[in-house]
Amino acid sequence: MKPDWDKLMEKFKGHATALVGDVDCTAEGGKELCETHGVQGFPTIKYGDPSALEAYEGGRDYAALETFASENLKPMCSPSNIDLCEPDKKLQIESYMKMSAADLDAAIEKKDAEAKEAETTFDAEVAKLQSKYEELDKAKTATQAEVKASGLGLMKAVKATKGSGSSEEL
Repeated sequence: MKPDWDKLMEKFKGHATALVGDVDCTAEGGKELCETHGVQGFPTIKYGDPSALEAYEGGRDYAALETFASENLKPMCSPSNIDLCEPDKKLQIESYMKMSAADLDAAIEKKDAEAKEAETTFDAEVAKLQSKYEELDKAKTATQAEVKASGLGLMKAVKATKGSGSSEEL
């Protein structure tokens, strides 16, 4: 992916409204930036408003990256580009702009907690599913072994022998 990403960075170099770049999350300067934006695995691609980046989930080859960048890396609805917003988003931004810093921090903290709770619930339910899967897989394997040991192979061999015409029956 790195060669394709480097090619994309070169294409967007000096672009008036879009930036395609990379950050080394293991280096001193990049570590904090990556933590701020929730980067947990590598490579992670994020896009959008720098204060509220979103995860990119598309293809990782040059064609997919270039298509996505060309269609999506442009000025977007945000407090600094409110003229690009739909009326409902404008109202939402305006209501947030009227909030005190403390109230805004509390609202952000509440929404972050809701998102974290959703992730925690998801992880717990996946763990339960994994446990159930392992239990079912173990039971299936044991049942298949019992069936095999009960003579299934011999039954099939006898059937094949009878079907091949070597039977004494006429």
